[in-house]
Amino acid sequence: MKNFIYLFILCFSLVNNQLLAGENIMILKLKYGDVEIELYPEKAPNHVKRFKQFSDEGKYDNVVFHRVIDGFMAQTGDIKFGKSDSTDFDLRLAGTGGSELPDLNAEFSDIAHTRGVISAARSADPNSANSQFFICFQSAPHLDRQYSAFGKVTKGMEFVDMIKKGDPNSGAVSNPDKIITIRSK
Repeated sequence: MKNFIYLFILCFSLVNNQLLAGENIMILKLKYGDVEIELYPEKAPNHVKRFKQFSDEGKYDNVVFHRVIDGFMAQTGDIKFGKSDSTDFDLRLAGTGGSELPDLNAEFSDIAHTRGVISAARSADPNSANSQFFICFQSAPHLDRQYSAFGKVTKGMEFVDMIKKGDPNSGAVSNPDKIITIRSK
């Protein structure tokens, strides 16, 4: 009987860990293919919660990658001015908007901004992240402990690499690519 209880606890723990792990996997659909993202709620719980909320509510659907700098990062997530199917869409203002929710406080951690890392975009104020985020094309150590990294691409980075690049200086993109959807796996 004792062995049965131990076996039950072990099986329950394994299943529960798998379920929890699945809750933190997101699928970003791009026109080039699907991108799998693992989120890190233990490192940036509020950023992960907001990202999952906006993703699963469809708020990121059809949002453009308004700032894309080759060899650095692709920025998106302006659900106010960057949502291409919204009446508020304005590519000239994309990157200046957010959501109706309050800004998030910084959640800096030891996550290095390496290739594929997802991090919260913000203004000069460390506590100004709201809805926007970026995906690193390459390592950007100058961002470490300065921006709230909250996830990483685990599959499909080759599709992120295909996102249309912007002006080499500003990153501004004319006729930009967009998120089709992001949803929990």
